[in-house]
Order: sequence, then structure tokens, then C-alpha cells
Amino acid sequence: MPDRADGVRREDAVPAGVRWHRPPEQWLFGGTYGLVLASAMISALDATGETADPGSDALWVLFTALASGAAHGYAHVIARRASAAGGAGASRLRSVLAEWPLVAAVLPTVGMLLAAVAGWWAEDTAVDVALLFNTVALFGLGASAARAAGRGWPSSCRAGGADMLIGLVIIAANALIH
Repeated sequence: MPDRADGVRREDAVPAGVRWHRPPEQWLFGGTYGLVLASAMISALDATGETADPGSDALWVLFTALASGAAHGYAHVIARRASAAGGAGASRLRSVLAEWPLVAAVLPTVGMLLAAVAGWWAEDTAVDVALLFNTVALFGLGASAARAAGRGWPSSCRAGGADMLIGLVIIAANALIH
């Protein structure tokens, strides 16, 4: 049964077949962005022939995520200001703080690098595990976004697979460069 009599679905309506809470678009965007950013960063920081420094790499990944989140949030502030819809200072701060999913998405990678600092495994292993984790997480985000949009499982798995290709490209580039 349609959500409205004219057959037009309301924007806040949950598609048929979706029974869980619909993830916010900002979380999906920031999560995907953060996973790709973390994967690209650890691939770039994992240089062959250099002394391994997973602590420094963890700080760079975290710092880059914080800077990217702040820059993206501030870009929204500038865009609103340019459109003459600029708000008060509190809404500007909220725009910047709304980028927290990007930073949260890099935390597993940072944690894996810090585990290498603690000596639980080598930095190379931490990088490999983080790349694999991020690639699987990209699949999960893509599939969950498709499910939230009302797609069936086969279509959602195809969408997740397409998102996972980003991670696989980064892994392939990392292997070719190193």
C-alpha cells in the first residue's frame, strides 16, 4: 500500500522489506569516505625500505581524518554562506561536528596500527589486516545502504560488491607500488 493516496512515497517512509533503523545518509557518506581515506593513507605511509613507525602512521591517519572532516564541514558552512542561507555560529559548529562518521571510520585502522606499536603484530600485518577490514566494511556499507533503499538481497550484494571494488583497487595499487 502506498504511503500516500496519490502513490507518491513520503521522503521519511521506510521502503517495503526494510525492518531495521535506516542509517542516516551522513553516516553512510562519512563512513565510506573515512574507510577509503584510511586505506589510501596506510597504503601511502607503508613505504618499502623505510623503518616501520606504526605510531607515527596512526597519528597521520587520525590527523588526516580530523582535517578532512573539519574541511568538509567547513565547506558546507562556506556553501551556505555563499547561498545567503548562512546560519548562526552554533549551526556552523554543528556542520563541522556532523562529520564525525568520517573520523569514526578511521578508528579501526588507527587501532590496528596502535596494536603494532604495542608489539602485537608487525606493521605490515597491521596494514594488510586494515586494508582487508576496510574493504569488507565498504561491502557492508554498500549493501546496507542498498537494503535501506529497499533493494533485495541480490541487488544489495551487487551494490556492496561495487563499493568493495574501491578497497580492492587500493589493495592492488598497494601491492603494485610496494
